[in-house]
Amino acid sequence: MAPRAEKLVIGQRLKVLRQSLGLTQAQMAAELGVSASYITLIEADQRPASVKLLMRLAEVYDLNISELSPAADAQLASDFAAALKTPAAGADAVPRAEIEAVLQASPRIAAAFVRLQAAHRAAVLAPMAEENPLTDRDKVEALGETSRPVEAVRAWFYARRNHVDALDRAAEDLADELALHRHEPHLALTGRLAAHGVTVRIGQAEAMRGQLRRYDPERRELLLSELLGQASRRFQIGVLLASLEQEPILTRLIAAAGLEDPAAAALMRVSLANYFAAALMMPYGRFLASCESHRYDVELLSHRFGTSFEQTAHRMSTLQRDGARGIPFFFVRVDRAGNLSKRFSAGRFPFSRFGGTCPLWNIHAAFETPEEVRTQVIRMPEGASYFSVARTVTRAGGTQGAPAQRLAIGLGCDVAYAPRLIYAEGIDLSRTRPVEIGLNCYLCERADCTARAHAPVNRPLQVNERERSLALFRFEAG
Repeated sequence: MAPRAEKLVIGQRLKVLRQSLGLTQAQMAAELGVSASYITLIEADQRPASVKLLMRLAEVYDLNISELSPAADAQLASDFAAALKTPAAGADAVPRAEIEAVLQASPRIAAAFVRLQAAHRAAVLAPMAEENPLTDRDKVEALGETSRPVEAVRAWFYARRNHVDALDRAAEDLADELALHRHEPHLALTGRLAAHGVTVRIGQAEAMRGQLRRYDPERRELLLSELLGQASRRFQIGVLLASLEQEPILTRLIAAAGLEDPAAAALMRVSLANYFAAALMMPYGRFLASCESHRYDVELLSHRFGTSFEQTAHRMSTLQRDGARGIPFFFVRVDRAGNLSKRFSAGRFPFSRFGGTCPLWNIHAAFETPEEVRTQVIRMPEGASYFSVARTVTRAGGTQGAPAQRLAIGLGCDVAYAPRLIYAEGIDLSRTRPVEIGLNCYLCERADCTARAHAPVNRPLQVNERERSLALFRFEAG
């Protein structure tokens, strides 16, 4: 007996699409040639969407089916396509239609293939590392992505859409108890530490020797660097409160994660404490209500909650509580060289696991106009489109001769959610042509790209000594 096909429950995404188009249920039903009651049932997740309806949606509204289908995990799609492109797989010529067919019919098999390919890569690279891991930069990058504890922690957060409900609710309860929305937050937080017998002291930069926070459990003293701004000082107090008051939750989450590497478990503890600190400063209910009423204006919300631009943007990517969800944002932090030091997603944005990011993405252009918000509509190779917001921030510190590092923050979501953002105001999304970008140059197969830094790993180069083009690399098409 053949297995039953997975039902496509797309209620929330269909509702967002309809509202972004300014249609009533009756109007959409008429355009699709179905009954209004059918649309109502689908949006209430009481009926699955048929393949016929999905095809009709794609035809009428000119969208990619993968933008609606929950079975189409963009990260899995990008990982699966990348795995097929490795020489060991020997399947670099597989058409995109066949890849999508596998992802729709057998996503678990595709995920298993990705894990198998990752294990194979780790096994191949291990002896190389033992011989001399520093002789080849690309080997160092690949080794880092397969062995670093940070990847295990990122995967844990990604699987949960960057939302940790237990910590969110504990932080919200503490914020209410301290009445942070009525009292001066710094005084309330330091007072809470005092109840634990902990004092807070500001240390001079030279005495801190490059550290921003140092806790001495024997002296019961939290030392914060003078280089930290007020928002960062409050955040660091919240991190310590997580350790002092939320130990049972932290321990339970780490144990359930099953991380075998001690370094990964330690990094997860730090990440969870940071999550709690952000949730304490921006309690879920009040923060989500403010986001919705002010259309996710990061700058305004930063002032309202006394947080930095980065803290606020990052917090927006965590609003996925059942029954009270915000926009499913992705969040990235990039340096001038294109290195990603942070990447989180409440949706399914396909992050690159190595090789940086696409230079055509506006997050890089943000460095040209410091502290100014830039917007862009981007489209990935699989057809999904996203609305991207980017702005630079300056890290803590900065003295004569040692300026503070400047980074770019990227915040984005599926383009269907863009009408809910203040940053899309005045932009005609129906007439805006998306910028075609890729995961990175190693995996992108877009031809004639003048911004390309590397040829695709799975395409042989084509070299013509008699010609010189704007694009640095030409390669055989798939």
